[in-house]
Amino acid sequence: MAEAAAGPASALLDLPEPLLLLILGALHDPRSRHRASMACRRLLAAERATRAAMALRGDPRTADFLLLPPAFCFPALERLDLSLASPWGHPLLSSASRVAGAPASSSSNHLALRPEEIAERNAYVAARLAAYFPAVARLAVYCRDPSTLTSLAPCWRATLRAVKLVRWHQRPLDLPGGADLEPLLGACPQLAALDLSEFYCWTEDVVPALDAHPAAAARLTDLDLGLAGASNGFHAAELAAIAAACPGLRRLVAPCVFNPRYVDHVGDDALRSLAASCPRLTVLRLSEPFEPASTSQREQAGITAVGLVDFFAALPGLEDLMLDLQHNVLEAAPAMEVLARRCPRIKVLTLGCFQGLCKAAWLHLDGVAVCGGLESLCIKNCEDLTDASLGTIGRGCGRLAKFAIQGCDHVTSDGIRRLAVVLRPTLKEVSVLHCRFLHTAACLAALNPIRDRIESLEINCDWEEVEQPSSSCMANGTTGSDHEDDEPSEMAYQSAPKKCRFSYLEMDNYESWEMLRSLSLWCPAGQLLSPLISAGLDSCPVLEKISIKVEGDLRTCPRPFHGSAFGLSDLGAFQALAKMKLDLSEAVGYALTAPTGHMDLSQWERFYLSGIESLLSLYELDYWPPQDKDVNHRSLSLPAVALFQHSIGLRKLFIHGTTHEHFMSFFQKMPNLRDVQLREDYYPAPENDMMITEMRAESCLRFEQQLNNRQFRQIPD
Repeated sequence: MAEAAAGPASALLDLPEPLLLLILGALHDPRSRHRASMACRRLLAAERATRAAMALRGDPRTADFLLLPPAFCFPALERLDLSLASPWGHPLLSSASRVAGAPASSSSNHLALRPEEIAERNAYVAARLAAYFPAVARLAVYCRDPSTLTSLAPCWRATLRAVKLVRWHQRPLDLPGGADLEPLLGACPQLAALDLSEFYCWTEDVVPALDAHPAAAARLTDLDLGLAGASNGFHAAELAAIAAACPGLRRLVAPCVFNPRYVDHVGDDALRSLAASCPRLTVLRLSEPFEPASTSQREQAGITAVGLVDFFAALPGLEDLMLDLQHNVLEAAPAMEVLARRCPRIKVLTLGCFQGLCKAAWLHLDGVAVCGGLESLCIKNCEDLTDASLGTIGRGCGRLAKFAIQGCDHVTSDGIRRLAVVLRPTLKEVSVLHCRFLHTAACLAALNPIRDRIESLEINCDWEEVEQPSSSCMANGTTGSDHEDDEPSEMAYQSAPKKCRFSYLEMDNYESWEMLRSLSLWCPAGQLLSPLISAGLDSCPVLEKISIKVEGDLRTCPRPFHGSAFGLSDLGAFQALAKMKLDLSEAVGYALTAPTGHMDLSQWERFYLSGIESLLSLYELDYWPPQDKDVNHRSLSLPAVALFQHSIGLRKLFIHGTTHEHFMSFFQKMPNLRDVQLREDYYPAPENDMMITEMRAESCLRFEQQLNNRQFRQIPD
């Protein structure tokens, strides 16, 4: 019997080494790989030899890590993420790092090291990382100051191709311009991609660094300058300097100043200069990071249809374009038609405040509807987009798999329904946000034609219906487009291969969202989630991920009735739900004592988190606590901790804020919890932990050690 049981295992171990490595290389789930590696030493060695990516969550400066044997090596690992190393947000290599091997619980063990000793210690830690991971090509690291890159970058000088820098703390004021990037550009001659989307720095830091290392800048092909927490963008001269320094760019992401009231704003000439300097661009995403107080204050941007025509003509290889402005671009339809002709490979298009995109005045296609190769289309703040426009876009863009609209106040449920019927064979992802006449129930009903096919959905939680005007009162009325009958009868649409005919009544028979896997909800402050199920999301058998964002001023919301809750318990109907993001970061309230008749943030947290224990299948939770902007306070309260403690199924808990150390002891009683981390990934992250919390670096490390030291028999799997 024992021989029969050992037969399959021994047969697997008798496989040749190349075949065994090939089998393990096909396993992508980390936990599956871990299980396989624990079977025997040969599988452990094979797992290390085939591992391609890793995110270090522990503290790489401890003696336990630095003194690992030489066998602990991952020769094929190319993607290494050090940005989540514990304690999160603290310097990985600098004078603030804890001495290797020093106990985390005693601050008296920190040694006062001289600068040369600090440099020697940092070099040793970096050398050990390079020995464990010799082939790193893509690196992500949290950099509070340039010392981290000064030590790490030379270790992978020959292999490093892409780097992502992360920093949510304020930029050191004593640094000269470009000092954050110079160690990287100077030490890595093969660098091709640089990602600053989660790195806070000034826009003035980028150009000096690129100018100081022209050879490295010329080799860049992917440059993401999203700049975490940026409240302004690049001016025209800065954008031109970046394009001139990096002529080989194929992908560029940057916030820009499009406001015509600003000196040196980005306009037609800046776009022409960008296209002339970087003619090989295939992905271009320019956005305006701030928006006016109201739509009535939007002025005309410095970009015109004539300038866009020249811009598109100079970029024939463009595949992904985002121009997300907060100022109006008028009469954009002719430019979109030129985009379809001059950029035939365009597949992804995101436009903000572009007016006149599709007039749909007659039967022929016009404007953005001419772009028949689009697979993803996002339209924001288009004041003249109508139901007829959506019908025309559906007829013209027959390959759309993803469609999103935001802030389009003339679109009704009829337009969404027309689009859903026409694009039924292809449409998989839909996002409808902040449209005046599209409350939740109407939007879900309009999506009935693709209810059985949609995989990702993003909508508002708006339960109040707004009376829709008649078609004759809509801006740019629907005259000339009445060929698409609004009656719930049969409707024909033209798809790429052939004509198909569906009946509205047949499509309304779909009762289940049988393919829906991801759901994103936007809720105004104080709004309940409870009506969601009755609004139409009653059957989602494979829904595994849900994101909820609450935004607004809780100080102006009426006090909820005693015993009422947000409605998380209703999500227990989704039996496959495994991951949830609950973002209250834009919900503003009173962190300290609230005035009479109002609730402080701890009471609001109890309101929003009540019922979370009902989500028995929940495996991973990302939580952003509400904030008090007056004191930059985002801290987990005692009621929130107590409610989390009852979520016995949770295995991963990531709190995007901070809390008190004694609150963390509650998490020790959660039987399945294995991964907990506090991440202050918002700008500005607190510089001094003692300002608002007791949770210091030593506290985080002490808690993680206690969590890891629990007996394994306490964890069922």
